[in-house]
Amino acid sequence: MTQFWSDADRHLIRYGGPFTPEIIERAEGSFVYTSDGRRILDFTSGQMSAILGHCHPAIVETVRRQIGTLDHLFSGMLSRPVVDLARRLAASLPEPLEKVMLLSTGAESNEAAIRMAKLVTGRHEIVAFARSWHGMTHAAAAATYSAGHKGYGPSAPGNIAIPVPNPYRPDFITPEGELDWRRQLDFAFAMVDAQSTGSLAACIVEPILSSGGVIEPPLGYFAALAAKCRERGMLLIVDEAQTGLCRTGTWYAFERDGIVPDILTLSKTLGAGLPLAAIVTSAAIEQEAHEKGYLFYTTHVSDPLVAAVGNTVLDVLEAQKMDQRARDLGDFLNAGLRKLMDRHEVIGDVRGRGLMQGVELVADRNTKESDDVLGKKVTQRCLELGLHLNVVQLPAMGGTFRIAPPLTATREELELGLSILDQALTEVA
Repeated sequence: MTQFWSDADRHLIRYGGPFTPEIIERAEGSFVYTSDGRRILDFTSGQMSAILGHCHPAIVETVRRQIGTLDHLFSGMLSRPVVDLARRLAASLPEPLEKVMLLSTGAESNEAAIRMAKLVTGRHEIVAFARSWHGMTHAAAAATYSAGHKGYGPSAPGNIAIPVPNPYRPDFITPEGELDWRRQLDFAFAMVDAQSTGSLAACIVEPILSSGGVIEPPLGYFAALAAKCRERGMLLIVDEAQTGLCRTGTWYAFERDGIVPDILTLSKTLGAGLPLAAIVTSAAIEQEAHEKGYLFYTTHVSDPLVAAVGNTVLDVLEAQKMDQRARDLGDFLNAGLRKLMDRHEVIGDVRGRGLMQGVELVADRNTKESDDVLGKKVTQRCLELGLHLNVVQLPAMGGTFRIAPPLTATREELELGLSILDQALTEVA
């Protein structure tokens, strides 16, 4: 073990926060297992991706079969798994979303979507939330405001941030003391218009801001945002990297708001932990992009191996009615978290939808002062007790736990996680 960490320190490039101080040997279902035999309950589904748990038997069987028949092709070649997955994704979505491109990562899908929006509109300005996370490639990183700007020089010109409608910390307030999101949205787009050079191309949003602190804008907000975009001839890109495919209790999180994006991006959950992503748009937008010479030729576009996995993911989600399961388990988990909130003053807020829940720790419930130091300590103690939690540790975002167990998790596993979190909060706080 000493040699392992010595080699890691010597040879690995550090790319974010510190590495988890465990050597993971294997994983199964809702658990990962360390080299010293410890079992750790995974409340983040890997990188918020493994919605069917680790090493799901159907996924394992598909990979074994597909790797032995058709794994990777020249990017201009097509295979049955790719066309099948495109057809099935289109069938799961409202009209006019029917044209699909399969890629590898969330950043790549957002890059492709932004590039398409710029080409189709002939404009270049991109609007995004001030706590957004859309990826670390060029255009995606320029539209990411929760981290990653300092020290890298100028981003592409034309990126504009708007405030996040956060009901827990309202900036515009109604007479009743609640978030006045309509007034905030009007203010936001007044600022957008003031900064724009007349070249607004698109607005890209997450239905629930994950790295931004598990913040869900109020019902009605996205419909009003879509109207703001239409008024300006902008396209609306919805990034469902973490919320798509049943995680929030519906197949797609945008369904709650009665909107249909111009371009939808999917990733993480689509491959259930394997590198698969997609953009989906209308035939009209795809046709215009094609006529203007849309170019997004990558090494792993339309790869058959992961496309076959994507089809298996859809098989399991459909057969086991995972949208309903996520709703039921999400209600159970939320109720358990609210019971913890009743017992622990350091929990300031519980929020989220389905099996995507957020728990924010505060130093004071009245001032809502965030306590990210406590968040780090609770995270560490949970790991020691056998629970992996992810706490948002980005600047000014406080100690917010992002809790996203697999959709295959059992109530007993959720109860175990709640029990460990309860113990950690008791011991640390």
